[in-house]
Amino acid sequence: MKCVIGAEKEICDLLEEFIGKSSSLDLVGKYCDSESVRSQLSQGKVIDLFFLDLEIPKLDLLNYIVSLDYQPNVIFISGSDQNAVKAFDLNAVDYLLKPVTYARFFKAVDKALRYHSPKESRNIAEDEIFIKKGTSLVKLRLKELKYIEALENYIVFHTGYEKYTIHFTMKAIENQLPSGDFIRIHRSYIVNLSMIQSVNEDFLVLLVGKELKNIPLGNSFRETLLNRLTRIVR
Repeated sequence: MKCVIGAEKEICDLLEEFIGKSSSLDLVGKYCDSESVRSQLSQGKVIDLFFLDLEIPKLDLLNYIVSLDYQPNVIFISGSDQNAVKAFDLNAVDYLLKPVTYARFFKAVDKALRYHSPKESRNIAEDEIFIKKGTSLVKLRLKELKYIEALENYIVFHTGYEKYTIHFTMKAIENQLPSGDFIRIHRSYIVNLSMIQSVNEDFLVLLVGKELKNIPLGNSFRETLLNRLTRIVR
């Protein structure tokens, strides 16, 4: 996994040492000041994992991440557990307390690897999901799912004829959907790639049932989407 460190120098050096011992991690950036960390996060590039120190001076890291168009995979580091709840509300992979030991670091990385690993194969069961509707579970075939929309602490599954609202997070559902069929194109939207009709500067057009619908396209997701579409038509 490609990873980046954003932390005070002492923590940066320690994490760099730990990462060097892991064959599963590839350190592609190490930043010890708030401006560099902010710039790296705002780019929205494909980084598999961020190690972020909540005590970086001059940067309210948790609120800054909330403002991003996407939610990065993060292992937070802090000298206190007072921000742990808020961090996990942002779907943090893990939350490490200082002083960070290698054993605890290794446990967090193992969790990240399991969280990140794509499914290598799919069977019939993986082509469908069950959605709670009232007191019942309703089977939804993934090919019928056009797009998913986030509404605060809920997500809405949209088909061409029905919609289902459940209490869930976008990060969690994104990791359960087959990446070859679905893609995150905005902080609040995941779409079925086969339903995309056209891509514009800040929105794309999706075929939903017999109608065309405009879905916002986040700037930080645009390049990844275009690369995926390029691979589709080659």
